[in-house]
Amino acid sequence: MVYARHADKVAEAALSDRAAAHSMIVASWRRSMLAHDLDPSSKARGLRLTASEQAERREASASLLSIASPLLDDLHMLVAQSGCGVFLSDAEGVVLEQRMRDGDAAAFDAWNLWSGAHWGEEHEGTNGIGTCLAEGRRVVIHRDEHFAARNTAMSCIDAPIHDACGRIVGALDVSSARSDQSGGMNRLMAEAVTQCARKIETGLFRASFPDHRIMMADEDGAALLAVDADDVVQGANRAARRQFGLGPRGTLAPRPAVDLLGHAPEHRGFDRGSAAAIRRALLRNDGNASAAARELGIGRATFYRKLRKLGIATG
Repeated sequence: MVYARHADKVAEAALSDRAAAHSMIVASWRRSMLAHDLDPSSKARGLRLTASEQAERREASASLLSIASPLLDDLHMLVAQSGCGVFLSDAEGVVLEQRMRDGDAAAFDAWNLWSGAHWGEEHEGTNGIGTCLAEGRRVVIHRDEHFAARNTAMSCIDAPIHDACGRIVGALDVSSARSDQSGGMNRLMAEAVTQCARKIETGLFRASFPDHRIMMADEDGAALLAVDADDVVQGANRAARRQFGLGPRGTLAPRPAVDLLGHAPEHRGFDRGSAAAIRRALLRNDGNASAAARELGIGRATFYRKLRKLGIATG
């Protein structure tokens, strides 16, 4: 009877164009029913991949798993006492990693919220992992907001994880095994989930540019740029892409750091490069002009002419 009542509610809302236009949840219900042809009253257990299929997925997401694993441990320590489990999926919604207390494992296993389970919206309808990936944003799917009646005992909080090029590579999920999980608690946990997802993204960004300087381009350190030895920006995370209008995803076209950061250069063209090289040489040699000239492979007279031309003082 509970399944039938929930199915009727979902179907009525999903078939209403007006409701779907004003609610993310109802829009997802509509996708689940009309685009994916799912039945909200179905009691069938969700899809779970074989061990070999799981191994392939984990190998494909090796970098994500390596960076995320210790952060999943930290997040689980924060939420475990509330009866919550922590789950990490790939970009299609397959669960790759899980953290939970032993006492909660049976409930999560029964709900098929387990390593290898496929929680893409096309398989499970509206749910934390799948809808987060479909919407490309943080979501909270609380109990009967799930599409399938069999999933309405859960409360799920999710945030997407993006790689260094802005592409979604997974979803971070905290789901509750408790029936008394409140909306207020969900909002508090949502902030923790978002922060953890951003830390994973930062780790992925740094790992993608191991030989570059990582520059913070804003006061709170959210916007990051990867700059090479020639002061050329070769990468930008999502916050930096938004800040500088670089486009949300894809390989970044290299550009001088000074052009992005907005500092008007003192010199132009070759003079700017020469001035930077001379200043670096002077700094390395504690202001000793003769040593700096030798480092640059030019004579002292030539070096002093360049100093005068570029207006550089040796102190």
